[in-house]
Amino acid sequence: MNIKEIRPPGPKKARARTLLLLSGGLDSLLAGKLLEEQGVEIAGLTFESVFFEPARAIVAAEKLNWPLILVEITEEEIELIEHPRYGYGRNLNPCIDCHGQMVRLATGLLPRYQADFISTGEVLGERPKSQNRQSLGLVEKLSAAKGLLLRPLSALLLPPTRAEELGLVNREKLLDLTGRSRQRQIELAEHYGLTDYPTPSGGCLLTDPGFSQKLRQLRDWRGGWFPEDIELIKHGRVFLETDGLIVVGRQQEENERIEKKVLASDLLLALPDFKGPLTAIRFKDKNQPAWSQLLASAAGQTALSDDQLDIFDHPLVKKAALLTIRYSHSRSAGEATVILLSPARGQSRKFKKEEWQPYF
Repeated sequence: MNIKEIRPPGPKKARARTLLLLSGGLDSLLAGKLLEEQGVEIAGLTFESVFFEPARAIVAAEKLNWPLILVEITEEEIELIEHPRYGYGRNLNPCIDCHGQMVRLATGLLPRYQADFISTGEVLGERPKSQNRQSLGLVEKLSAAKGLLLRPLSALLLPPTRAEELGLVNREKLLDLTGRSRQRQIELAEHYGLTDYPTPSGGCLLTDPGFSQKLRQLRDWRGGWFPEDIELIKHGRVFLETDGLIVVGRQQEENERIEKKVLASDLLLALPDFKGPLTAIRFKDKNQPAWSQLLASAAGQTALSDDQLDIFDHPLVKKAALLTIRYSHSRSAGEATVILLSPARGQSRKFKKEEWQPYF
């Protein structure tokens, strides 16, 4: 866990301060506005991992002038999806365990930020698995935050929390929202002047069926999950080969993201004469002597002897080069050149159409 203060909270000035789990979605914004209306200081707390980003929360906190604390939890999330206590949702999303972990981490930060309780934008019954009455209770149990977790939007349907019992929050001014209808939230948004908020969607890649399938295949291929592999397969077409991983960009934005995620031991291919993808190659065992020799040659550190393969003769590299052509504007040409961009730019190979035709 790494903590970064995007907008650092100052000394506590009001009678009460809450750590608000802020996603940037409408429900968490409304929870914060309800409490702020009662004079409670808001300190936003958001989370980041390889599976979800904090961008919406950062934008929301800036607009509402709320302090914001960012907690990076990639390692914790990977451990959760490997061994979820309460299982998965429809895909590889361990929502109950994940939310319990977030609340537990928030509980540990209460003294550091002079906060009295935790608040969230959860609505009873809004999500059938992770926000039913039993699941809300499990989150509190997992987090060891009994009495410290206030859900302002559904508080009147739930037992009073310590903040209400101590008079830090007036329970009568909290709400009784339930179910999946968004009508009351939309009306509240108008009341508070909230006009620019995202549509309700998960924002977590673990809820995506396609990405979850990629993750399962990656685990079977690698024998586990590693952040650098997960970052790479988030973008592009993914090919898991016996001796390596190939990722082919589908458009310019993906090309740029792939380029940022390659490691020093990866190869990056492109087409110098046609529009097309960037292709990343990650060898499964980077410590193999043959691969080390190829990398050294690719980086211009050594010359290949007569009995060693050119880097484009390596089966994994050759397949990646042909896939690069197959998904480019050069696929209808008679021949195309693929160039090595990293670890050192310059090496290239010209391929004939009959070589990439089998990939159609």
